[in-house]
Formats: sequence, C-alpha cells, structure tokens
Amino acid sequence: MIKESGIDSKTRNAKALKSRYRRIMRFASLALLQSWWFELFLPQIGLGRFVAKGRIKRVTRLARKFHDLAADLGGLMIKLGQFLSSRLDILPVEITQELEGLQDEVKPEKFEEILEQIERELGMPTSQAFEYFEEIPLAAASLGQAHRARLSPALASDLGYSDVVVKVLRPGIEEIVEVDIKALRKVGIILSKVKLVSRRANAPALVEEFAETSYEEINYLNESRNLERFKANFEGDKRVTVPEVVWERTSRRVMALSDVTAIKITDVESLEAAGIDPNAVAAELARVTFEQFFVTGFFHADPHPGNIFVTPAPEGSDIDFSLTFIDFGMMGEITDEQRLNLQKLLFALASRDPRASLEATQRLNFLVPSADTFELEKALEALFERFGGLGVADLIQTDPKEIRDLALQYSQLIRSLPFQLPENYLLLFRSLSLISGVTSSLNKNFNLWDAVDPFARTLLSQGGGLLRSFGAQALEVLATLVRLPQKLDSLALKIDRGNLISRAPETEKRLRVLDSSIRRATSGIIFSTLLISGILLRNQDANLGSFLIGASLVPLIYALGFFRTR
Repeated sequence: MIKESGIDSKTRNAKALKSRYRRIMRFASLALLQSWWFELFLPQIGLGRFVAKGRIKRVTRLARKFHDLAADLGGLMIKLGQFLSSRLDILPVEITQELEGLQDEVKPEKFEEILEQIERELGMPTSQAFEYFEEIPLAAASLGQAHRARLSPALASDLGYSDVVVKVLRPGIEEIVEVDIKALRKVGIILSKVKLVSRRANAPALVEEFAETSYEEINYLNESRNLERFKANFEGDKRVTVPEVVWERTSRRVMALSDVTAIKITDVESLEAAGIDPNAVAAELARVTFEQFFVTGFFHADPHPGNIFVTPAPEGSDIDFSLTFIDFGMMGEITDEQRLNLQKLLFALASRDPRASLEATQRLNFLVPSADTFELEKALEALFERFGGLGVADLIQTDPKEIRDLALQYSQLIRSLPFQLPENYLLLFRSLSLISGVTSSLNKNFNLWDAVDPFARTLLSQGGGLLRSFGAQALEVLATLVRLPQKLDSLALKIDRGNLISRAPETEKRLRVLDSSIRRATSGIIFSTLLISGILLRNQDANLGSFLIGASLVPLIYALGFFRTR
C-alpha cells in the first residue's frame, strides 16, 4: 500500500510538472501573438495610432495575468516578475504596481516539509541544530524561504552571535526550475526565428546564460562562496556590509546567516524617520554598483529591493548608514577586457564625448555590424547637448513636442534599431536595470550623471585597472599608429579609383593632399606613447621602462624632420 502511494505521488508530481510547462507556454504564446498582432501587423496597415492609444491598458491586463500566473506557479516566473516590477525607470506605474506584489509575497512551503528538508541536509534534528526555529517564515522567495532562528548555545558562544536567518531551498525546486528552463528554451527558439529579434540578440544563448545562473542559484554552497568573495572585494568599505555565513549549519539546500535585517531600501518613510536621506542612499547605491561593474568585475545580479537593506550606523560612527546586501545566488562576472572597455565608456559618458562613447560601445559589441555610426554620432551629440545632465523627473517633464522633433530628425536611425544585446551581458543589464529602478523609487529626481561624474574622476585619479593594463594598451596604440600611414595611403587610393563613397564634400580633397606631415605627426604620437609608457612602467619593470624611453628617440628624430621622405 505504501509503495502504491509512492507511485501515486510521483505520478501526481509528473502531471503537475507537465501542467506547469503547458501553462507557461500557453501564456508565452498568447503574449507573443498579441505583440505580433498589435505591434507589428496593425501598424503595417495604418493602425499605428489605434495601437498606441490602447497600449497601456492592453499591457496592464497582460501584466495582471502574468502576476496571477507567477504567484500561482512560483519558481523562475517570480524572478521574471521581480525584474519587471523594478523597472520603475521605463515601465508605466500601472504595470509595476501589478507586479510589485511579487517582490516579497510568495506562498510559503508547509513547515513540516521545511523541517524535513533541514534534517535531511544537516543530518540532525532541527531542535539539535538550533535552540529556536521560528515557524512563520521571515520571507518566502521564489526558490526558497527564510526563517529566523537561534543557534545552539555552544555554537553561538564560538561565533559570538546567536540570532541567524536560515534559508531553506523549497523541496522539489530543482524539478520546477528544470521545467521553467525547458519552457524558456522553447520561447528562445521561437524568438530566434523572428528576424527583428534574431538580428539583435541570440535568444537561445541568453536563455542558456540565464539557465546557468539559475542552476547556480539553487546551490547554497555556491551562494556562500559568492558572499565571501563579494565581502572580500569591499573589505574596508564601511558603506557595504554582508551577513556572516554559519558554515556549521550550511549545506547545498540549507544556509544559515547572521541576522542583518534592517530597513528595506525602498521604504522611504522609514529611512526619513531614521534620519537618513533617501537621495544619499540612491547616490551611494549607484557608487557601489559602479564599483562592482568597473573595478571588481564581480557584481550582484539580483539587486531588487528585497535584497538590499539600509542599516543605520551606530552612534559615534563617521557614517550615517551602510548598504547591506543579501542573497548572492545570482552573481555576474566581467572579464578584464570587458571591464576596461566599460571604464572607457564610463569616461566617455562622463565627459559627454559622443565619438568616444560610440567607439566604446562598438568595442563592447553593443552595435549591430550594419549600424550607421556617422548618424549615431550626430544623434549622441544632440542627446548629450540636450539631455546629458537631466534626471528622470526632468525627462518626464520635457516638452513632448521637443522629443517628437528629435525623434523625427533621427527617425531613420531609430527605425534601424542599431543596438544589440550580445552574450555575457544579460546579467549586467539586469543588474543595472534593477538598480536604476531602485534609485528612481528612492528619488524620482535622482540624476545618474551626478553619480557618474565623481566616480569617473575618482577612478581615473586612482589609476587601478587602467594603469595595470596600460602596457597592453600602449602596444595596441603603437600597432595602430604604425599601420596608420599605410591605411591612409590605401584610403586615398580607393578614393582615386572611385571605390569609396565620401560622406562629406571636403573629405576627398583633404585625403588627396596627405603627405609626410601626417607621418611626422604620427611619429610624434608614437614618441609620446613610448615615453609615457616607459615612465609609467619603469617602477614595475626597470629594463622594459628604460628600453621604451630609449626607443622613443627614434620617432622623435623623425618627427623633428631630420629624416625626409619624398
């Protein structure tokens, strides 16, 4: 009889998983069909104005349906809802309000099943592992839930604290995540057949990236290692705190942490009651985010409001608050090359330099190969001039006619949609989007430029990654400059043969009179690069530094005109 009951349980579970898959695919199919009908087909037959008029109501209804589906199913559907509900910077308030309940309100598991999970993982009764374990969960998330507890006296004495938060993975969540990933893979395959999408993103590859991080997220040992690494990256930074891992009570499906619960970061009323300026919190959050992206290269990829607390500093401290991060299951990593290119983009944006911004964007592979860089540079220049220093509130209050005129001026560029989302950037964009939503909820007048500018100046003055990579950059610049005269000659030859279309009337005339002056100017640049490289590298490698300084004499002699070419 027991055996039959076990078979019945497995059968019911298998049927539930199949039903889950069908429900997800049914919703995705209807959403994709609606998008195609209203956003692609109807505008093609002249009904674009009709489509725009009902867009908010239509998408709000869809958001409400997704909310109900996600709340019922849980799993990765909750993760998607959390992401959308935090996009306060770009999504209408009607949509975010429909989804914001998914931030913290998820149906908890039965307490008996949680206790069984703990005992299986720790190999001991819960009463032995903890002196006290609270039945009502502190929070019920998409993949697990958290309970307050108190460590046994002996262990608490060793660690120096007794109050902890115990995270317990939902029983059977691995099978649920597998089904959700299977459905998302199917959606990715469908999107890959849509030319508008496939030209700008490899949807299946993005799903696989998300799948990899999701599998890592349901392993608390992995999360514990991530927490320790994040903590080490901000060692000495009083503004950033994380909980302590209780390794003696941590396994793959159970994780115990010191209790660090404080003010939820978007609870503006509580922040102000504690004497904390929400705008200062927004600025500090932006600074810490930039630090992760541009310096450490290891970032929190799920920084929704439920995962960040604001902890008031104790009396006598030289700071008034710190940001306390939790939930390190979903993390992203940036390579040294990506981080260097992101730094270049940061400096370009901070200096409102359209040409440098465009070049950095190209290096990051954010532009489709067919992008019109000439028009893009003009558009960036116009955007920097008009909107460069404005906050979200200022943008909202901008005269719609002005925005419409700008859109008409660059309508062809907008229609071409020259941007793409390359692989390995999904988590970065997710993190940045969530942070943008949080800062906007703290202060709708928050100006991101106010945070970018000082951070860029600090990063540049400190050197850091830029100095460490300067040797490689110098070699890259040298190789480019050495080939520059040959490339210019080739360019002029193409124009002479009529194989190149000039964008400006005076371009052909200027390129026809290229002579040795360009070579001497190039030599001057090479001389400067070699000299500066030698000076910067001399402290690290005396021989290499002296060699570069000596080698700089050769292009200097040529630049001064001692050698003439005819």
